[in-house]
Amino acid sequence: MHKFNPEHGSRLLSEERRKILPPEEILKSCGLEEGMTMVDVGCGNGYFTIPASKIVGDKGKIYAIDIQEEMINQLKLNDLPENVIPILAKSEHKFPLEDKISDFTFLAFVTHENENIEMFLDEIKRITKDNGRIVILEWKKQHEEMGPPYEERISQDELISLLKKVGLSIIEYADVNQSHYKIVCVKK
Repeated sequence: MHKFNPEHGSRLLSEERRKILPPEEILKSCGLEEGMTMVDVGCGNGYFTIPASKIVGDKGKIYAIDIQEEMINQLKLNDLPENVIPILAKSEHKFPLEDKISDFTFLAFVTHENENIEMFLDEIKRITKDNGRIVILEWKKQHEEMGPPYEERISQDELISLLKKVGLSIIEYADVNQSHYKIVCVKK
């Protein structure tokens, strides 16, 4: 499976990316609010983590989790607010977090990187509170220069089908821009 190369971490923080993927706008439109606990799965170098920490404020908390040590190290280079807790996970299928800890579980461009997506989604469900939101951003299944290879992308319909199969309720799905889509679901 294609994994993001940490050597390209600076691309994640580019101004061009902020224009097509405005993190604050995306997070708020998906329901992130002050005081929430969020788990940013595949947090990388903090593109969504840092803006999320400002949205949830002092009463909220962000668990920023990644399986790549280099990405966690890049995240720590930021002046991290006290409400951000970086976590290095050893596996995509078992996070060192309590059950039902997250009000808002956020997965930006990591679902397609998993060989066993159902197992990954089961772990996402485990850490998400009942009635908590799970938000997934993914690459559209189309040929383009940016992003993962076409064969490794997952279509919106395919992902919706998997989410329903693991028992999640879809509340919204939409295009974010010409290259990405989002799916917002609730754990019942």
